[in-house]
Amino acid sequence: MVIDLHTHSSVSDGTDTPTQLITTAAAAGLSTVALTDHDTTAGWAEAAAALPAGLSLIRGAELSCTSPNGRGGTATVHLLAYLFDPTAPAIVAEQSRLRAERRARLHKMARRMAADGYPVDADELMAGLPEDSPAGRPHLAMALVKAGVVQTVDEAFAVFLNSNGRFHVSRRDTPVHTAIEMIADAGGVTVLAHAFAHHRGPTVTADVIKELAAAGLTGLEVDHPDHDEATRAELAELAGDLRLVRTGSSDYHGTNKTIRIGQESTSPEALAELVSRTSGVPVLHG
Repeated sequence: MVIDLHTHSSVSDGTDTPTQLITTAAAAGLSTVALTDHDTTAGWAEAAAALPAGLSLIRGAELSCTSPNGRGGTATVHLLAYLFDPTAPAIVAEQSRLRAERRARLHKMARRMAADGYPVDADELMAGLPEDSPAGRPHLAMALVKAGVVQTVDEAFAVFLNSNGRFHVSRRDTPVHTAIEMIADAGGVTVLAHAFAHHRGPTVTADVIKELAAAGLTGLEVDHPDHDEATRAELAELAGDLRLVRTGSSDYHGTNKTIRIGQESTSPEALAELVSRTSGVPVLHG
């Protein structure tokens, strides 16, 4: 059984539509896939409609959060939220706020690049995104690739779109404790994604993860393409000590990354433990 609990569609910053993602998951031999687009559930219905026999769908989202970093400052962390009720008022309100802020941020960054002479049309970029899309830097990165400014999305981030660059615009993410509580109240569970992926930017300390576990965090994404073997061992030990569910996931984004779907996997026992703690929406079986 191959269980991948972290994938993205074109509803956020992947390249596969939800239908194509489901087709890809089935062709790769997955038994279960989670759709976890950034700060949105807009792809759930399409993914569910495309579900073939033999494949199960975990409906989820990846939430962008701000957290104490354990060193006197703050860091951005990502929570994978699973099987929550998407109609819960707190979730509807927060996702609406985040989408609006993301769109304003992306438009401003694109305008800054255009003012510097780069071939980016901010209005055209925004017009090409669905209204319920959680617009983000990857969309601008893809526009730069299309315009021939860079060769890859990774190059766009390294050269132009990183948080230290002159085109960067900050955003106001959900406080991580608020997000954990919000998802729990909606019948879902939360897993901390790629917690020690240091090359992505500043990370939190193990002490912060202990605090999040005490606040209701359910699991820890241990096996991830951005974690080396030493990091996985460290996180696995931490998950065991804190009685957090250990997961593994690909963080698949289609052609935006070289990672294949199902490259990392979660055990059936870990998935069963996560599901047993939910009451928001059920697992869908094809």
